Amino acid sequence: MRLDNHNKIMVIGNNGSGKSYLSKRLAAITGLPLVHLDVAYWLPDLTKRPEDDWRQMHGKLIAEEKWIIDGNYMQADALILRWAAADLVIFLDVNRVVCLFSAVKRNFHSREDGPRDFQETWDRRFLDMCVMIWHFTRDRRDIYLAPREKNSDTAFFTIKGRKNMHKLLRAWKEECGIE
Repeated sequence: MRLDNHNKIMVIGNNGSGKSYLSKRLAAITGLPLVHLDVAYWLPDLTKRPEDDWRQMHGKLIAEEKWIIDGNYMQADALILRWAAADLVIFLDVNRVVCLFSAVKRNFHSREDGPRDFQETWDRRFLDMCVMIWHFTRDRRDIYLAPREKNSDTAFFTIKGRKNMHKLLRAWKEECGIE
């Protein structure tokens, strides 16, 4: 799959699947501007952006001419609207054990792709996220992939596992002449 004919790339998948990692590398390869939805959605005090504000901000983001957006946010039909605006959707299908390990590992580091001044902690919210990760295939996978039925013209690509993601990144870098 070639990247050079895509200007709006959406990256979705389970928490800890590598959405931000992949998106950062795709932005470096393609030169497309990158938006982390975790940064856009959360206010500095770690409260959710009010629904009307989120709807307006999200509308502006997807109306841009070029972007890579990573994240799954469904509020205000955001996922459906983002999918319709995208010309490529990449779904990361990564084993839940790997996703859990990644979520635990990143708990020890600050994240530039998360809300400003956010430091993940070992609290109830983190444990809830771990449960969501574990039950992703059962509870959320089909919901995240449902817009595909209505947007069959949008290119769709599944990356199964981290090894395949790294292989594809190397191939895309070669394709674009990046070392």
